[in-house]
Amino acid sequence: MEMKQDLAARLKDIAISQSGFVFDPTTGVTFSVNATGQLILLKLRDGVDPSAIADELRAAFELGPSDDPARDVQEFLLALHEQGIAPRVNPVDNRSDAGATT
Repeated sequence: MEMKQDLAARLKDIAISQSGFVFDPTTGVTFSVNATGQLILLKLRDGVDPSAIADELRAAFELGPSDDPARDVQEFLLALHEQGIAPRVNPVDNRSDAGATT
């Protein structure tokens, strides 16, 4: 998937500390993530498909029946988009929506 490869390449330059501090040298944006966000970010950087990341979240953390890791991944992608780090992603099929406006 092209979006996945583009995003992984874009995230290669981002510094992520063990404590969850994130620095994007391209935009100068800094932020902190919790363990869930750190796992999502690292997996996206490795080019892992968002649906597979949701499965990994379910395996890595004690999630309840009402938890929705796929939604968490989509919300994280949206937050990356809002920070100028990631393209906008269609939540249904994870395709980049380069022509969309927000």
